[in-house]
Amino acid sequence: MPAPCNAKTTGSKQSRPGKVIAVENVRAEKEESFQAKRSPSSPQGAPKKRSAFGDITNAHKAQVEAGKKEAVKVGPRKATKGSAALGVSKNNEINLKKSLRKTPPTEVPTAAHLIAKKELVGEQPVSQVAPIEDIDKDQLDDPYANAEYAKEIFTYMREREEKFLLPSYMENQHDISRDMRAILVDWMVEVQENFELTHETLYLAVKLVDHYLVEVISMRDKLQLIGSTAILIASKFEERCPPCIDDFLYICDDAYNREEIIAMEMSILRMLKFDINIPIPYRFLRRFAKCAHATMETLTLARFICELTLQEYDYVQESASQLAASCLLLALMMKNLGGWNSTLEYYSSYKAQELHPLVRRLNFLLTYQQDEKLKAVRTKYSHRVFFEVTKIPPMDMLKLEMALQS
Repeated sequence: MPAPCNAKTTGSKQSRPGKVIAVENVRAEKEESFQAKRSPSSPQGAPKKRSAFGDITNAHKAQVEAGKKEAVKVGPRKATKGSAALGVSKNNEINLKKSLRKTPPTEVPTAAHLIAKKELVGEQPVSQVAPIEDIDKDQLDDPYANAEYAKEIFTYMREREEKFLLPSYMENQHDISRDMRAILVDWMVEVQENFELTHETLYLAVKLVDHYLVEVISMRDKLQLIGSTAILIASKFEERCPPCIDDFLYICDDAYNREEIIAMEMSILRMLKFDINIPIPYRFLRRFAKCAHATMETLTLARFICELTLQEYDYVQESASQLAASCLLLALMMKNLGGWNSTLEYYSSYKAQELHPLVRRLNFLLTYQQDEKLKAVRTKYSHRVFFEVTKIPPMDMLKLEMALQS
């Protein structure tokens, strides 16, 4: 009976064992590369973890040499042609080199890795190195946390800080003073609270005001228009349901009309070339508080200190990341929760000594610089929902200095 057309005929010719093993090696290599690219959220599971400095020890080198010796012995013992066995061994050795050449995924270095690295370059290892914690490992299964890219995201934000550093611009403003700016920011805090906007919206709006005033000389009667339009732009960028223009006309007591707000919105966006993804301290503050395992009360205290700086023109030129780190360090010291540990130093890229001058200024701001006209921030954080952090007394300047020196 004749065989069907689509049936595979088993021919008398058999493929040589060398080719079979080479094909299997290629398939294994493809499967390995596919697993390495697999997302942790995929049903197949996460890729295998590798140590960051796993290829610098002698033990690993011995394993490589042993693997190479085993790879040479893989081919069939008795081959009809010597070239087939030689080809198999060469393919296995190439595949082994390719697998070793693959860069392992980036992991947070531990104390043992740091000591091994120092011994490798000839340095004297530290007797006790504090371990660095991987703060994103618990959120790898959460697709909304972006834990896989969190380190790269904040590194990118640190790079963008250099682009958005603010110069001293108040000398060029002839009709606007520092006090007027402080009153405007105080009003913006009230708007954020009344509209129940996010804190990111408030911080971004203040940044938009400052960057606009750097380029444009404005009059005092347009200052509230700039502030309200900045909140409108920031809410469109940050909020799910931003307020409409009519809401801003209402809070401005109809001092401006719709056309003026739209014209100011176009002016601000054109001045910033529509690049409004400005790094703000609030995002860094939440990241650093996660490194310190700070409670919500401690984080709220740091937010209160950071929000006080929005009204002060003297803090305009400070970078967002350094300001956030200094606010958190002061909050930790006020709550007697220790200082700057190795994990905070690793993720913030700041040493404790770099933050000390700014910590002193912030504590001075809490202790002495209380303007009776500017009550929005202190009133806001005196509520129970914010743990009444305004009632926490600031540190004595002498005690703070002794703590910083220790």
